[in-house]
Amino acid sequence: MIYLDNSATTKPHKEVLNSFQQVSERFYANPSSIHSLGGEAEKLLRQARIQAAHYLQSQSNEIVFTSGGSEGNNLAIKGIAFKHQKRGKHIITSIVEHPSVLKACMSLEELGFDVTYLPVNEAGVISVTELEQAIREDTILISIMHVNNELGSIQPIDEIGKVVQKHPKIFFHVDDVQGFGKVPLSLRENGIDLCTISGHKIHGLKGTGLLYVKNGTSLYPLQHGGGQEHNYRSGTENMAGAVSLVKAIRMIHEQTKQKRGHLYQLHAYAKKCIQDIPGIDWNTPEKAAPHIINVSVVGLKPEVIIHKLADKNIYISTKSACSSKELKKSSVLIHCGFSHERAASALRISLCHETEQEDIDKCLLVLKDTIHELKKVLE
Repeated sequence: MIYLDNSATTKPHKEVLNSFQQVSERFYANPSSIHSLGGEAEKLLRQARIQAAHYLQSQSNEIVFTSGGSEGNNLAIKGIAFKHQKRGKHIITSIVEHPSVLKACMSLEELGFDVTYLPVNEAGVISVTELEQAIREDTILISIMHVNNELGSIQPIDEIGKVVQKHPKIFFHVDDVQGFGKVPLSLRENGIDLCTISGHKIHGLKGTGLLYVKNGTSLYPLQHGGGQEHNYRSGTENMAGAVSLVKAIRMIHEQTKQKRGHLYQLHAYAKKCIQDIPGIDWNTPEKAAPHIINVSVVGLKPEVIIHKLADKNIYISTKSACSSKELKKSSVLIHCGFSHERAASALRISLCHETEQEDIDKCLLVLKDTIHELKKVLE
């Protein structure tokens, strides 16, 4: 099997699965219980938080364990909006954000908030100048993703951070679900107040993730109850999930060090090969995350190609997994100025640190043959 849909989800590491099982078996007590078993569970959870903070170069009390990217984005955006709405109701984001950001913002518009959706250029990148011009007296939040999940576009987080730092009353949220473990990002240096990470994008488990909440940043909780996770996310903690997430973070950190440049080499190699295949248009911008490749085969339905490849045990996708079953053109590509034909025929090939050149070769060989076969049928 050749799995090249890593932007949708990754295969969990065996070590991550083992840690989840071991914690579930040995530390099943409630961390809030006052007996010794509860104390052991609480200690393990505290250690997991300290380790997560170490890899994010933050403080342990800035780590909020969540169920993943969508919850983290909703907690960040709605949490800021509800907490600070007396000061202002204006939010700035981009038109190419993940659905969990866009729909969270749209839901706030129904409650009287005003949202500015910044346009992007042909590379899928916002204009920092336009962002700065969009800031108003009542702006309370700027939410911009680090890496786009469809095109791999990298937003200028460092420049945005400098702009936000001129406005100390504005909070800066970054969705780093696609970038974490592939494209470096310093939370401190870039003035980020909130940052979302998901476990299943880095060979962790689905239903795990974290939200970095910088000290001094206050949120309105979306979940009320026992006050767990610094009062931001009440409910008995997913102990095994938190520990397995930290294991995944540690492993992706080590992989990045050991295989420095591997993904960039694969990306460059794939681009060279794809450009030699007739009928395929390359969509990914020049400056992009190394694990995402977006192409179009105009005239052919992407779902047909995907199923043909799956029959040969090769797995790729089309646009975001959160919306790929809605078989229509990619709104991200449309907003970048691509034609409707290109946007309606887009395919995404997404790599991981374990992907090898041989996987690329086999995938592209079958892709080339599939395109030739389908076009002959249409003649």
